Amino acid sequence: MERFAFLTDATRYLFFTGKGGVGKTTLSSAAAVALADRGRKVLLVSTDPASNLDDVLGIRLGPSPQAVPGVPGLWAANIDPEEAAAAYREKVVGPYRGILPESTVASMEEQLSGACTMEIAAFDEFARLLGDSESTREFDHIVFDTAPTGHTLRLLSLPSAWHGFIESSSHGASCLGPLAGLQQQRDLYQAAVRALTDPTVTTLLLVSRLERSALKEAARASQELAELGITNQRLLLNGVFRAASRDDAVARSLQERCEAARSHMPTVLAALPTEEFPLMANNLVGISALRGLAGTEAAEIGTAAESRPKSRSELPPPLITLVDQLAAQKRGAIMTMGKGGVGKTTVAAAIAVELASRGYRVHLTTTDPAAHVAEAVAGEVPGLHITRIDPKAEVAAYTAEVLESVGQDLDAEGRALLEEDLRSPCTEEIAVFRAFARAVDAAQDGYVILDTAPTGHTILLLDAAEAYHREVSKKPAVVPDAVRLLLPRLRDPAYTQILLVTLPEATPVAEAERLQEDLRRASIEPFGWVINQSLLGTITTDPLLRQRALQEEPFIRRVETLSPRLALIPWAVEPPVGPDALKSLVRS
Repeated sequence: MERFAFLTDATRYLFFTGKGGVGKTTLSSAAAVALADRGRKVLLVSTDPASNLDDVLGIRLGPSPQAVPGVPGLWAANIDPEEAAAAYREKVVGPYRGILPESTVASMEEQLSGACTMEIAAFDEFARLLGDSESTREFDHIVFDTAPTGHTLRLLSLPSAWHGFIESSSHGASCLGPLAGLQQQRDLYQAAVRALTDPTVTTLLLVSRLERSALKEAARASQELAELGITNQRLLLNGVFRAASRDDAVARSLQERCEAARSHMPTVLAALPTEEFPLMANNLVGISALRGLAGTEAAEIGTAAESRPKSRSELPPPLITLVDQLAAQKRGAIMTMGKGGVGKTTVAAAIAVELASRGYRVHLTTTDPAAHVAEAVAGEVPGLHITRIDPKAEVAAYTAEVLESVGQDLDAEGRALLEEDLRSPCTEEIAVFRAFARAVDAAQDGYVILDTAPTGHTILLLDAAEAYHREVSKKPAVVPDAVRLLLPRLRDPAYTQILLVTLPEATPVAEAERLQEDLRRASIEPFGWVINQSLLGTITTDPLLRQRALQEEPFIRRVETLSPRLALIPWAVEPPVGPDALKSLVRS
């Protein structure tokens, strides 16, 4: 069955977007191959920091387009957004070296070290390919792996973004720093934005799996980008699974979860043209595998005999081994970190229930608006107290404070830019920082388990902003003790233990590895890693699932090289909800 039916009338630009691990790179690559096989000249470009485009296509790529062997008409480029961001950062900060104090330059560099700088740097590449038609006139189609976010596009659409407002912004941890270097390319960026919002030339492909968290993220992106005029959208559901037999408990449970997610499809997605792609048995690496996904070549499937089940002793130990070590501390702050969809909330809830069942006083909390720690616990556990830090309330209070102090002297355009700055992801992290500090402070007298912790960039950003404030004002910053002591506490392994949660797949492992590097920049060493939802740890006999299980091994071995402490949680047949199920998960 040939897939990608919409490519028959494909627009010139195709943007694939979605949360990490849903298969953006795979589907964008398969679409590009399918277009080239139809006689089109295609350029495939990835700016995803977690991209494995080189592995998928079997070619070493760089920032300049290269012909893809075995696919006449296809060229590809792999732009490293981190390198682009580093160059962009130096372009902005370089002129101030030797002029401003070193502490001020350090603060500027950290303000330009976050995700927003990477987005803007990536948009440089989008703009060149979208806004400068001469540079790509030889191609019929340009396929992008990862689209610009709504936040980036809103920033670029505001007139004040082109007027050096950033120079007068003094509220500390701004997301607008990257815009300081954009003024010279205003016309190019505006042409790019016009191309994105023209449905005759651009299609947005929302990639998701049949998982509630992934669908929720796709719905948010759809609505946000539609409000900005990007209305030509399609939904691609990747990894749709149907069990070979209802007798296999793991396969049956996985299919039922897919069906449950489909029944709760967000309304905004249900209205979109949709195409489904099956869960494939093998790693989708190489041109033949991509054609198999597109349905233009027969897809291979392994057999159960090829996939010898692993005994538990051959795999990393269960989560209880880490919990035992955490329990030896008698108190402290425990934080679960990782990208959306890897199971941070479940792991945090499981640890909280286990520690509480051992008689410790435990406070479980989260700042993730999509997390439902109370629903995960789903019951009363003596000694366990559950709360939720409301990011919206924290952001509202922080925004009001900044607008009152900084925005009062701005004109209408300057205030509009400041308000958009305050809608950035960085602002939310900063706004909840004081709430985190209060929660961590409480770990002096028991366990505080935090689902979703500040990133290393946020921590360094706040530290740099405080240093900048002290340098400018020449007087001590007045901050609560909980905030003042937070950074030393996070760096103290006897006080704080951070667990990086991942799945045994390429993208989640790569993203967790970057989180570890980010934390180390802030002089924070993670306590350990948790590999969640491993099929290799199950006894499934479904041929497709056994073949996929076998492919987890290299990612598990990779994590073993990254951390001396590691736990593995097998894929749970029953949803891990409720105290008994969570305690069972700890021991599985």
